[in-house]
Amino acid sequence: MHAFPCSQCGLCCQQVNLAEKTHFLDRGDGTCRHYKTASKECGIYATRPDICRVDLQYSLHYAQQHTWNEFVSLNLHVCEILQAQQVK
Repeated sequence: MHAFPCSQCGLCCQQVNLAEKTHFLDRGDGTCRHYKTASKECGIYATRPDICRVDLQYSLHYAQQHTWNEFVSLNLHVCEILQAQQVK
């Protein structure tokens, strides 16, 4: 299993209000309370919540339904949607 090819754009961290499982991270404007806007980094990356760990979420919830490559492809599609919304 290769690493998830994250571009580190931070868009998923700026949309935590969109998913029920990440809503608890919302600082009030849709952005994760641990997201550092200036550096586009997670302020608690080493100890981030399990929901923010792509490989763990795959193992726990999606490995029975998708191959790793399918899971990565689905997640990259969501990344593309978030990026397209930024352009508008």
